[in-house]
Amino acid sequence: VDRRLSLRESSATFAERKATNATIDDYSLASRLSYFLWSSLPDEQLLSLADRAELHTPNVLRDQVQRMLADPKSDRFVERFTGQWLRLNDLDFTVPDQNLYPEYSQLLRRSMLDETHAFFREVLDRDHSVNDFIDSDFAMLNKPLADFYGIDGVKGLAVNRVQLPENSVRGGVLTQASVLKVSADGTRTSPVLRGAWILKYLYGTPSPPPPPTIAAIEPDIRGATTIREQLARHRDHESCNRCHHKIDPPGFALESFDVIGAQRDWYRTRGSGQYVKVPRHPQAPNHYVQYRRGADVDASGVMPDGRTFSGIRDYKRLLLEDQTAMPRSLTRILLTYSLGRQLGFSDRPEVERIVASVKAKDYGLRSLIHEIVQCETFRRP
Repeated sequence: VDRRLSLRESSATFAERKATNATIDDYSLASRLSYFLWSSLPDEQLLSLADRAELHTPNVLRDQVQRMLADPKSDRFVERFTGQWLRLNDLDFTVPDQNLYPEYSQLLRRSMLDETHAFFREVLDRDHSVNDFIDSDFAMLNKPLADFYGIDGVKGLAVNRVQLPENSVRGGVLTQASVLKVSADGTRTSPVLRGAWILKYLYGTPSPPPPPTIAAIEPDIRGATTIREQLARHRDHESCNRCHHKIDPPGFALESFDVIGAQRDWYRTRGSGQYVKVPRHPQAPNHYVQYRRGADVDASGVMPDGRTFSGIRDYKRLLLEDQTAMPRSLTRILLTYSLGRQLGFSDRPEVERIVASVKAKDYGLRSLIHEIVQCETFRRP
């Protein structure tokens, strides 16, 4: 009982084991693997393999990963990892203004979460390339979400794989409503906030905080200047431009989506502009809300290396010109999640080895998880 509760933690100190490049024993490996993929204690099969000191064997370990990913308990991994990686746990942090966004409902909210969970599961189960998280030719939709996205032919509340129309903006996670909502507030979007969000969470490369002497960008409620004009002035500061030339491009590319993830050509506002009258709910046509049509959206921008884009489709295309960027980022993020610690400089060679190894498998997500579990870093204290 004591062995199975404690999983026979070695008496050597962490520093001693790390200094000698020691590996964890099979009981600790069973625990690490189980908490990674099931978020719970190891089951009898894992412990029996640990009893026989067989779990660390590559073929056995691979078979166990396959078994665990096929088990319904792996849904915990899907939900908890996406909740942390894409900040889906923050979906309810803001409530959209019902006068500006009457389309938002609890059914739509649930559909947003279901889409992202189901998309991650689809990529995992089919071993699709992790670059599908940037762009894909399919989405996981039900009728409420498909209607919200303007995609025809989807029926029912169950989420299913849907082939997207040609030139659709909805492939990948960047343009999923859940991600677009958590990277905005309940009333407005900000290219700075969304750009910083993409760098920090999607790619795991946060930008440094702004200098204390530089004021934050705030919206001009008079409408005298646009956020793009303010940012252009902001970048005149050399200390600001070092970060904003990286932050602003993804933020600008996503300006064509509002705070709940709907595609837009112009901003909704309560300020000046032409009134727009819409039903509060499709089933309540006699109850209306009004908002004003604001300025047109400009989703163009310039990448740090000088390449230009005219909108989200162009931006995704430019991102995918580097096929290793997302695999490298997701390898770091998955390793951090599986180990429960931040990676350091000494972990970089192993990250690069893993990325090189999964290239032959088109950077498949399942293949990437196998490589992580098999790598030396995963088996060290």
